Parts: sequence; structure tokens; C-alpha cells
Amino acid sequence: MESSTSLPQDKLGKSFVGHLDELRSRIIFTLIAFVVSLCGAFVYVKDLYKWLVRDLEQKLAILAPSDVIWVYFMLAGVVAIAVTIPVAGVQVWRFVKPAMSVNQQRTTLAYIPALALLFILGLSFGYFIIYPMVIGFLEKMADDFETVYTAQKYFAFMLNMTVPFGFLFEMPAIVMFLTSIGILSPKRLAKARKLSYFLLTITAVMITPPDIVSDLLVVAPLLLLYEISVTLSKWVFRNRSRDALH
Repeated sequence: MESSTSLPQDKLGKSFVGHLDELRSRIIFTLIAFVVSLCGAFVYVKDLYKWLVRDLEQKLAILAPSDVIWVYFMLAGVVAIAVTIPVAGVQVWRFVKPAMSVNQQRTTLAYIPALALLFILGLSFGYFIIYPMVIGFLEKMADDFETVYTAQKYFAFMLNMTVPFGFLFEMPAIVMFLTSIGILSPKRLAKARKLSYFLLTITAVMITPPDIVSDLLVVAPLLLLYEISVTLSKWVFRNRSRDALH
């Protein structure tokens, strides 16, 4: 009796270990893709730097020779993240693929290109709308001061104003994917609407100048993104339910 009951446990243990091994290999592959993308981005990072500082009236200062490396690492890192996001999406899709039907596999695979596009769209929103608004407000406050920007501080501030929006704009694609595999549902998203609105509003208020126009310019797109995510979740959920009946 003991040997017969231990067989399913052995199979379960082997299956669990097998999943862990596969997960580890997926993570390692994603990290390799990030490192390769980072090295590739370094080839063009100086051109990217020149484009980003094209409107500055003065050269950025550095306090130590190593600051140049850190600045280039930050810029190349953002490019590497943008390139790696669809790679990570494919690895996640392959990991959960055995648990999905053929229709679910086809549907969820189509979300992966959207991940990269939405990330770039979020970066663009942060860079062309949020960053100029915030830096302009702060420069007005600093009229009575002599401003000297260091390269490291300048780009750290810029990335703090842009990269979070890249990830926030991923919301619709991630919600559609999680709805497709049954983790999220429109009801859960509807129940979480008030809390989500509150968190998104707090986020917008914290990163924008203290005036109502700036707050609305950021809050409105974030809330719209959430509602788009809820609508897409309903559409995916209906299609998933219809496929389950057939």
C-alpha cells in the first residue's frame, strides 16, 4: 500500500521539479536577451544621448569619470527593457502554453507584440507630455537660482518621469492575457475599480506639479487605460466563455 500511494506523490514531485526547471530556463533566456540587448544598445547610446540633450542650452556636468558610464548604462538599459519585454512575453506564453487550449494559445500569442508597442507608447507619453510639464514647472521655481545639471541626476529624473508610464501602459495587454488564462475576470476588475482609481490618482498627483490642469492631464489617460482594460477583459471573457461552450 505504501509503494502504491507513493507513486502519485513521486510523479507530482517530478512534475513540480520539472516546472521549476522550465521556469528557470525561461528566466535565464530572458536575462540573456536583456544582456545582449544592453550590449547592442551601447553601440548607439551616444547618439541617443545627443538626441535627448539636443534642446539643452548647456552641457551636462559630471562629478566623476564613472558618471558617464552610469548615464550610458541607464539609457541603454531602457532600450534593453523595451527589446526584452516581447521576449519575456514569449517565454511566459511558452511556460503556460500546455495549460491553454489551441484557441487560447492563438489569442494570447497575439498580445505579445502589443506589449512592446504599449511600452514605447507609455515612454512617449511620459517623455513628450509629462516630463516637459514637470521640468518646466521646476525651472520656473528655480528662477532665483543658478542651475547646474549633472548628467546622472538629469537622466535619473527623466527616467523616473517616463519609465513608470511605459509599464503602466502595459495594463490592457496584461489584463487581456490574465483574463484569457482565467486569472482575472471583468467582475474582479469592476470590484477593484474604486481602489484602482484611488491608486492611479495618487500616482498621478505625486509625479505632477501641484496644479489641477497637470493632474487632470495625467489622471485622465490613466483612468481611461483602466476602463479600456476592463472593456477588453469583458470582450476576452465573452469569447473565452463562448469557446468553452463549443
